[in-house]
Amino acid sequence: MSRESGGDEARSLWSDAWATLRGNRAAITALWLLVAMALVVVVAPFFLPYSYEQTDWDNIAVGPSLASGHLFGTDSLGRDLLVRTLWGGRISLLVALVSTAVSLAIGVLYGAVAGYVGGRLDQLMMRVVDVLYALPFMFLVILLMVLFGRNIVLIFIAIGAINWLDMARIVRGQTLSLRNREFVEAARAGGVPAGRIIRRHIVPNLLGVVVVYVTLTIPHVILVESVLSFLGLGVQEPMTSWGALVNEGAQELETAWWMIVFPSLFLALTLFCFNFLGDGLRDALDPRDRSRS
Repeated sequence: MSRESGGDEARSLWSDAWATLRGNRAAITALWLLVAMALVVVVAPFFLPYSYEQTDWDNIAVGPSLASGHLFGTDSLGRDLLVRTLWGGRISLLVALVSTAVSLAIGVLYGAVAGYVGGRLDQLMMRVVDVLYALPFMFLVILLMVLFGRNIVLIFIAIGAINWLDMARIVRGQTLSLRNREFVEAARAGGVPAGRIIRRHIVPNLLGVVVVYVTLTIPHVILVESVLSFLGLGVQEPMTSWGALVNEGAQELETAWWMIVFPSLFLALTLFCFNFLGDGLRDALDPRDRSRS
């Protein structure tokens, strides 16, 4: 009976959170814009007459024009900027999702184990996190890429493998408050193994915090990838990303303004949407806000 009431309470909390989120126009608008953005970058390139690496020799570095058929213009090699911006969006969003998933898996597991076990193991694990915090984040990413190459999959893993530190600290703090709750004590008294308690009782109760943090981590990962691409350490030609396109546009800013404007607009819009959605989820999943309402 307690399990059933606990399930009803969980469903009620998520229902209240969804109702609160729907009342946040900025967050809902950001959510729909992100869905539209994802659909556009995935589907639209199939319906465009150019590929991301195709050169139009008659229109090299031309501005946006209906007559030429290049709505965003072309780059210095005559490649259609609209197609390359959409392909760049694929790479940037894929980097964000995969890298965030990697950091999520490492951070949640690490933080949950440290917080639940406690004691000397907790102290040791968090000192490791402190040491890694002291090292320059970008330096570690660049070091991993230099050691293992510039393969695009390794870029995903490298960013995610370094970006888990904040997640581990947040999860560890939440786990410390959960491990003495009644349902955890009951499971421990019933002889349930620690691994199962973490998997069945601790981690599910961290989902609210994790979801909020994920929406705030994704824009950070996109920015990291953009900086790496801007420095020439990201995706390699002819593949591209928003960061690589901004880098190319910055070099041609005086003669071809469109090369930096359009990728920058897509990048900025995506970052703003994730930030607005993260703020909305934080408000919706904050139990203090729900209790006041």
